[in-house]
Amino acid sequence: MNQITFHHDTVLSDVHMLLPNARRLMTRLNSVGQPVFLSKFRILSDSEKHDSSEPGKGLKETEQKNEPRENGDKDTQVTQGKDGEEGGAGNVEPFLDVDGDLDIKHRPRKNPNEESGRDLVCPIILKQSNSALEEEDEYTDDKDIIKIEHTMATTLEDVGKQVWLGAFLLADFILSKPHMFRGATVLELGAGTGLTSIVMATIAKTLYCTDVGEDLLSMCKKNVTLNQHIIEPAGGEVRVRQLDWLQYDLCTDADVEFSWTEEEVADLYDNTKIIIAADVCYDEDLTDGLFRTLYRLCSNLRHTCTIFISLEKRMNFTLRHMDVSCDAYNHFSHCLFQLEDLVDGRCSFRVEQLPSDFAQFLLYERIEQLELWKVSVTPLPLHASTVNTAAAPEDTKQSSS
Repeated sequence: MNQITFHHDTVLSDVHMLLPNARRLMTRLNSVGQPVFLSKFRILSDSEKHDSSEPGKGLKETEQKNEPRENGDKDTQVTQGKDGEEGGAGNVEPFLDVDGDLDIKHRPRKNPNEESGRDLVCPIILKQSNSALEEEDEYTDDKDIIKIEHTMATTLEDVGKQVWLGAFLLADFILSKPHMFRGATVLELGAGTGLTSIVMATIAKTLYCTDVGEDLLSMCKKNVTLNQHIIEPAGGEVRVRQLDWLQYDLCTDADVEFSWTEEEVADLYDNTKIIIAADVCYDEDLTDGLFRTLYRLCSNLRHTCTIFISLEKRMNFTLRHMDVSCDAYNHFSHCLFQLEDLVDGRCSFRVEQLPSDFAQFLLYERIEQLELWKVSVTPLPLHASTVNTAAAPEDTKQSSS
């Protein structure tokens, strides 16, 4: 699987294209015949984490660090001119060959046989090593390694099976603000491969990791199992469950895999204080479904709730506008502020964009198009519903569209 075949409807995440020095092991084919790969992402230590006030700084520094340096420490020496002063490049005449090209003089190398008197040993490769197996042994200590199974180059309907930059941004925020999530009950919507849920489970008490599609949820559950080495020591628990934004009720049918129990539904509404979603707004219908689901959930929660949504502002050239536009992002913004303006006497919503200058714990390019939004939800007293009924819950479903 060294070659990836692209079709007109193929989508590939920047994470899989641009991650430096990445080698991925194809582990299996999923139930629909897609190749499944295993990637490892390391949580940087305090001494390694990057200050992300400059977008993309972490990835660029790491790429420079990993580049081999030639000629030893030659680049640390200062070129001197005739008078021994620094910056004497203007006093040096370049050597040119007969064609006018730069003629570089190489330092002569000694033949090792002449000094030692021993025959030159030429090793013979008996068996070519497997780079994937080398990757397995790259880290002897797995306590800070997140292992994620994912697919690559999928159709738009299966983009949840890839890892996206928004998940890294939200994971960084969680790791940089552990006091906000410690001991909490958290719900993730559109969890995909489960990377953000796995990071959250190292801090929170209970994590409901939700998405839709049996194959995707099975992959997510497998990733949770692969990362028990970082979840169990923290005492967190991840429950992978189905939550379809286009359905009104949670599935409690015991015969359906990844369905909810009645006890879990009660726990969700009684104790959830944090809702997260990472890079899930790329389709207008799904974005409408997301905000309807957020409204429905928040209207039934017993406590105040905080929602964190990360996304990438993707710009595309469209024939309709004959220009570069951000239709998915614009629709997200419209729904977001429409939620803030909603007045129905049940909840109040306050929206704010958070700065993305928190520390970077994962290795990726934090581009300026990555954004993090916070929505603070406060249940209103019951008597407030009789004061203003400008927007009933049924009307809200249509207004979010």
